[in-house]
Amino acid sequence: MWCRRLACLFKVPCQLSGSARHRSPWLPRDRRTGLAAAAARWHHTAPESLKCAWQLHGDHLELRYANTLMRFDFVWLRDHCRSASCYNAKTNQRSLDTASVDLGIKPKAVRVDETTLFLTWPDGHVTRYGLEWLVKNSYEGQKQQVMHPRILWNAEIYRQAQVPSVDCRSFLETDEGLKEFLQNFLLYGIAFVENVTPTKEDTQILAERISLIRETIYGRMWYFTSDFSRGDTAYTKLALDRHTDTTYFQEPCGIQVFHCLKHEGTGGRTLLVDGFYAAEQVLRQAPDQFELLSKVPLKHEYVENVGGCHNHMIGVGPVLNVYPWNNELYLIRYNNYDRAVINTVPYDVVHRWYAAHRTLTTELRRPENELWVKLKPGKALFVDNWRVLHGREAFTGYRQLCGCYLTRDDVLNTARLLGLQA
Repeated sequence: MWCRRLACLFKVPCQLSGSARHRSPWLPRDRRTGLAAAAARWHHTAPESLKCAWQLHGDHLELRYANTLMRFDFVWLRDHCRSASCYNAKTNQRSLDTASVDLGIKPKAVRVDETTLFLTWPDGHVTRYGLEWLVKNSYEGQKQQVMHPRILWNAEIYRQAQVPSVDCRSFLETDEGLKEFLQNFLLYGIAFVENVTPTKEDTQILAERISLIRETIYGRMWYFTSDFSRGDTAYTKLALDRHTDTTYFQEPCGIQVFHCLKHEGTGGRTLLVDGFYAAEQVLRQAPDQFELLSKVPLKHEYVENVGGCHNHMIGVGPVLNVYPWNNELYLIRYNNYDRAVINTVPYDVVHRWYAAHRTLTTELRRPENELWVKLKPGKALFVDNWRVLHGREAFTGYRQLCGCYLTRDDVLNTARLLGLQA
């Protein structure tokens, strides 16, 4: 909603009545001082409408626009100026030296027209902001947005969605196929590519279509059978409970690729569970437990002394990781195999943490949340390791699996370049 040109500026009488003329009802009393108490007034387009209105305070500008009430610190307004002398539009980088901005800076003039806020600073420099840009980039605007749109799912929701696999040739050779794949992956946290030649080399070509391969202690492309060649339960024929990988890294790997090259035997189905769906149930049922799981830091550990492999990895972080401004979940770190001794939590919190962990585990283990998939040669699976837990049932016979970890930044970069929100 665009506002009409203001008929007048600082001299326009405030349309609020009584003492409300001189203070903002949204601010605490200790902020209603100085200029805010003495001279702050709402300025807007017309008495009958407050769709676009602003008010100048001692240390910030208050703006109501598009049903959003926003507060902008004066230093912030000077720091984010997009004029040619302050911001390089070619490189999309700031030119202004933030440390040189006076922390007590105040605009000497403010003007608003239908689309733009104009600020004139004491040195005569003029800063212009589009009102829509301010809504999008304000703290209050961010609280109303999500960073990554998603569709949370249990097994039935996913089946009913009938999410299509993408053909390998379309994935490798066309932007349309790649974009369809990435859209599925961003929304659901899993995506499949069909008709892949069942070799490690072809799986690598597939992975490199969307990202650099992240080299870890397991190498670039990992390839294993049930030979227990590494000190990890994954290298056996045993069932694996749901978990996320590399919780013992300071930053767990973002995406992993699985491709079953050969299986001569029975069992071995892959289990997939949307960890964000389960966490959402905890948030609804027990918000205090959700908060505890998002704030209590834990250690995860990987100790390996097998053959020539000697590793001791430790990663620290809460089970649930959220953006603090909108409480949006972006990472789940859940692996009961690799969780280390709990020694980062005071005794009076430990029991409550165990209760919260039990609530989350109960949701993760509900049968209706389990999606079982039989991986076969030619069908590659991409999993968002920050969101979707995976496991497997026990199996018999000879089974070859290959895959790799991908760098999350590169996958999201590929998606953004194709016009997707990521």
